[in-house]
Amino acid sequence: MRAASISRRTAETDVAVTVALDGTGRCAISTGVGFFDHMLELFARHSLFDLDVAVTGDLHVDHHHTVEDTGIALGQAFAKALGDKRGIGRYADIHLPMDEALTRVAVDISGRPFLVFRTAFRVEKIGQFDTELVREWFQAFAMNAGITLHVETLYGDNAHHIAESCYKGLARALRAAVAIDPREDGRVPSTKGSL
Repeated sequence: MRAASISRRTAETDVAVTVALDGTGRCAISTGVGFFDHMLELFARHSLFDLDVAVTGDLHVDHHHTVEDTGIALGQAFAKALGDKRGIGRYADIHLPMDEALTRVAVDISGRPFLVFRTAFRVEKIGQFDTELVREWFQAFAMNAGITLHVETLYGDNAHHIAESCYKGLARALRAAVAIDPREDGRVPSTKGSL
């Protein structure tokens, strides 16, 4: 099974993450940020990655460090679990509808981290959660996972639906991109021979 654990401790957060790419979507999430927990639960369920996330953060300041540092640790665990990437599909994309919102997500497990994030929120908060932190998490995850990631919400009104379409879209795209393609016969999917 392709799995990895990362522990990351700073003066601001203490993060422990375990991810298993060939799972069933089982998860145990505890970050202290309710809406963020919900997004990570959706991510696990729709990627079919088994995911354990335990975070203690400086929530008396705000949610920023907790969300960003979780993205960093989860990205590192994802990259570690993939190993040398032999046999994976590598590329995937999806249009993910969530009621009135539609988000397009495209991913390349390239080893070249890059994020294009074209999603806007009409409100600053979803409950107590700052909507600007959605992009912060995607940035932290993409940079540390070593993936090229494009996220664009084509339309939508409800901030919760927009955020949910982004997380579910990433989950579904990664689920396809990490899948083993038997026609690759264990090769790295690159003419360079490595990713």
